[in-house]
Amino acid sequence: MTLSEFVHKIDELPHTARMPALFVGHGSPMNGIENNAFTLGWQNIAANIPRPQAVLAISAHWLTLGTYVHVAQKPKTIHDFWGFPKELYDLTYPCPGSPFYAESTKNAVSGVQMQDDIDWGVDHGTWIVLKRMYPGADIPVFQMSIDISKPSRFHYELGKQLSSLREKGVLIMGSGNIVHNLGRIDFDEDAKAFDWAEEFDDVLSGHISSKNHVALIHYEKLGHAASLSIPTPDHYWPLLYTLGSQGDEESATFPVVGMAHGSISMRSVLIK
Repeated sequence: MTLSEFVHKIDELPHTARMPALFVGHGSPMNGIENNAFTLGWQNIAANIPRPQAVLAISAHWLTLGTYVHVAQKPKTIHDFWGFPKELYDLTYPCPGSPFYAESTKNAVSGVQMQDDIDWGVDHGTWIVLKRMYPGADIPVFQMSIDISKPSRFHYELGKQLSSLREKGVLIMGSGNIVHNLGRIDFDEDAKAFDWAEEFDDVLSGHISSKNHVALIHYEKLGHAASLSIPTPDHYWPLLYTLGSQGDEESATFPVVGMAHGSISMRSVLIK
């Protein structure tokens, strides 16, 4: 296929009813094999939104210098974790990729140089969620990386530019955790959430509901609970991509809530 034919085909991607946008708190890789309220919630999300033509996943686990979009036809399943049961490493998610939608993503933005990648695939922030949402692995999935050299405002504004993809059948899915402090994690099965973790999760849910995106971008100004909840921003930034794609008339709901291991918020945010 020539370049002109390729671009022409991209331009012919059908317009659809506007897809929702989603942020998922993915939590532990063990959610790939455990059945719990969080994994059931992911299944319910898929059952209650339109079936996407493709999924653009922005995961906390693909961090780069520069912004990359994965363009391979067959993304590999990445087991980017250590010390877990063999059952988890045996899982795969053999979804197709989508070079056409990946190219459309590059064409949807301006002022950001997006580079092609063929080496990544789908990391656990993506596949452990989608394996529950779409277990048939029959929806094209392509990831976009997070440029760690850029501030929060950059990620939010890039999410705004990506919002046009929602009208081409693309589900934009950020995957991370609103509260994510592995240094304070409690592996006790009966572990209760830390007060500061619940406080910050509640504060952010209020800002999300009221569309106070300025406060969400400048989360560092939200006090001590914020510094404990987001010691590094990698798991928080995917939320900003989802919120950036929110339209003026759209509202947010929380189809999954709860805390895991004391210091991990499993809250999901659905925009529609």
